[in-house]
Amino acid sequence: MTHLPLFALFQVADPQLPPTEGIFLIGTVVKMFIVFSVYMVGVAMLTLAERKISAWIQDRHGPNRVGYGWLQPAADGLKNIMKEETYPDSANLPLFILAPAISFIPAMITWAVIPFASPLPTPWGRIDMVVADLPVGFLFCLAISSLGVYGIVLAGWSSNNKYSLLGGLRSSAQMISYEIAMGMSTVCVLLLSGNVSLSTIIQQQATMGWNVLLLSIAFFIFLVSAFAETNRLPFDLPEAESELVAGYHTEYSAMKFSLFFIAEYANMVTASALITSLFFGGWDIPFTQWDNLPPFTVLKTVLTLGVFLTKVLFFLFFFMWIRWTVPRFRYDQLMSLGWKLMLPLALAYITIIATVVLVLDRAGVARGPAYGAILFGMNVVLAVLLFVVLDRGRIVSPAYSRLDREEVARLRDISGRNPALAEKKV
Repeated sequence: MTHLPLFALFQVADPQLPPTEGIFLIGTVVKMFIVFSVYMVGVAMLTLAERKISAWIQDRHGPNRVGYGWLQPAADGLKNIMKEETYPDSANLPLFILAPAISFIPAMITWAVIPFASPLPTPWGRIDMVVADLPVGFLFCLAISSLGVYGIVLAGWSSNNKYSLLGGLRSSAQMISYEIAMGMSTVCVLLLSGNVSLSTIIQQQATMGWNVLLLSIAFFIFLVSAFAETNRLPFDLPEAESELVAGYHTEYSAMKFSLFFIAEYANMVTASALITSLFFGGWDIPFTQWDNLPPFTVLKTVLTLGVFLTKVLFFLFFFMWIRWTVPRFRYDQLMSLGWKLMLPLALAYITIIATVVLVLDRAGVARGPAYGAILFGMNVVLAVLLFVVLDRGRIVSPAYSRLDREEVARLRDISGRNPALAEKKV
């Protein structure tokens, strides 16, 4: 009789129904341990992937000595652990020590609300493949991810170094500029799903189609903003080596220096998972409803997990590909793009999508394939108007010369006829 409560805790239940509170608690702890262990190992391996991909793009060998390259992250980690910690004489030590952790923790916490597979049936009940399935999961992502900038700003200020301070100031301005556009772009996603739960957003895409097709302009805005939020090229102005030595982490060494890079790659993983969940159906397998309908099985969980990881790895490769392909913006171009293009475009797009959704709902069109086809056709028209008619081939409008076309043509004409005169004019 003394073992009766423990027996009741582990008693067999319907695999398709939610588990008891005790099993839910145990399952959550197990998911936390597994998910975050894989997350940390994956982030470490991304440093190797970055160097291998850059070597491939530049037609050279990457790391190939330590364990044929596979143990290079472990070697780098051991090196940084063994290095001596240095502290600037005039630094604010409490904030100087705390800043790297503040930069890393939000990216790790945000991952907790992202679903990564279909529910797993167990003898003790159905286990949802998300660490914490919050009903406000998407709002949680926006709120927590915005805290990462505090670590960068505090690192820049507490170092008492002019280059670090400039990097911190750049980061704060950049985050504010692009976080507004990022939040605005996702309003359209919420209009279609009618809910801020990431699980509901994934289910909506399974019935209507992926949001990348239904909300193409919103996806473009979110993608550009994600590059800016993660401080990746062409938006790495806070740590521009050619301008600010190393930006906000100029004075850092050993593991504190490494923690900023770990935070950057962790933010990349989180941003890739968010893009996958909001615009590419999350763990949904395309062209079939088999994986979305009960009864859920272990095979469905494994396949949907593989599909989700494939999508996330594609966007991680895309992040690295862009870094080694596109040059860095000037700072005025960065701010102009955020305030003069991204924000007005996001506001206009919200107005258009809200109007179309209202008209379709009033017309009695059911949320399904037909609804998605109408939105897809409208987005094709809007994309042509934006990128072909209005933008005229300059995909990023602010990032061009301040000279007008007539002046550029005149200078080219002078250069072609008389190079000496062109040099004198310049």
